[in-house]
Amino acid sequence: MLGISITANLGLILVFKYAGFISVNLQALSGYLHISHPIGEVKLLMPIGISFYIFKSVSYIIDVYRKKIEPQRHFGIFALYVSFFPQLLAGPIERSTTFLPQVTKQFSYDYQRITDGLKIMAWGFFKKLVIADRLALYVDKVFASPASIEGLSLLLAAYFFTIQIYCDFSGYSDIAIGSAKILGYEGMDNFRRPYFSKTMQEFWSRWHISLSTWFRDYLYIPLGGNRVSAARRYFNVMAVFLLSGLWHGANWTFVVWGGVHGAFLLFSHATMPVRTRLKQGIFRIIGAEKNGTIKAAADSIMSLWSIIVTFNLAAFAWIFFKADSLTKAADFIKNMFKWNLGNIMVGFSFYDFLLMILSILMLVLLDFIQEHDKCRHPFTQKKDLMRWGLYYVVVLSIVFFGVFEQSKFIYFNF
Repeated sequence: MLGISITANLGLILVFKYAGFISVNLQALSGYLHISHPIGEVKLLMPIGISFYIFKSVSYIIDVYRKKIEPQRHFGIFALYVSFFPQLLAGPIERSTTFLPQVTKQFSYDYQRITDGLKIMAWGFFKKLVIADRLALYVDKVFASPASIEGLSLLLAAYFFTIQIYCDFSGYSDIAIGSAKILGYEGMDNFRRPYFSKTMQEFWSRWHISLSTWFRDYLYIPLGGNRVSAARRYFNVMAVFLLSGLWHGANWTFVVWGGVHGAFLLFSHATMPVRTRLKQGIFRIIGAEKNGTIKAAADSIMSLWSIIVTFNLAAFAWIFFKADSLTKAADFIKNMFKWNLGNIMVGFSFYDFLLMILSILMLVLLDFIQEHDKCRHPFTQKKDLMRWGLYYVVVLSIVFFGVFEQSKFIYFNF
């Protein structure tokens, strides 16, 4: 029964989301092999939120099978879990083990809970409207025709998209988590400042946490996880990331994006002993092992370097995620290294360009505060002056600098 239930759910997403992709590729393959292909291009209207419906349903089925949760007999409660509206279109992918027990709780008016939820939502709207949608103006223009642009403009667009997709998706997650909190439901954190990660493995423990842990618990571990030979472990990692890429969309660009991240993790794991010995050697040369001050300074420099490298690796992979086709991604990467300064603002005014840079600097500052204080969002500052100052800055920034024409969230496409 477990196999039938999972197959039925995955079959739905296969038909609605990937039938057209499979058909197009079969046509291309049959044309290359000069054989007939009787099935034409398949076009189906995809149900809203099907990916998140399926992922929630599959995790529920497996959790019941593993006896982590009792079967839910009430159809209305089960339907609420699967289609909980704040999380319907882009997650987070809440687990039945944490969500269903909350449904039966008694809720009453709680001023603190409601204000906390509104604060989280305000932070999400700030990231979406002030940062993500403003950067989207530049990113969309450059990515639309990478073959005709060279150098720094492309590099800047890659960095801008790296920030844009983080603010866009984490902004939605904050809005979903905040609105759920107002209704009385506690949601899981979906992002923990991923661009402060020192390794790609750490990056995936901070980015889209609900999805990465879903693949870990329901695919990677059942495949054997780390309890297998090195070769099998490498296969498991690559399989998970290729499928994760394909989950994001029926396009080879997403598959390559997943494969690139898988390759990053495998390379990191394979070179770990060499990099550890290299670090130890550098520390011996500079005398860090005998001097605490030197060691602390060296650790800080190494940490900063690791963050910079990890950020750039993620930015490179995002090029494939954003590009419409592999051809455009190849043009983007090829022209990016021609280092022609050209018109870096690609037609935008100095004022608009300055707003983009300032919005990024503000994000970095507030994320740094969160990282340092280990808080869920910047509005949890204990000092009243700083907290209220942030309230006014965020709200006024949304009103005066928000971009309200770019309303669609990126992950609504998936």
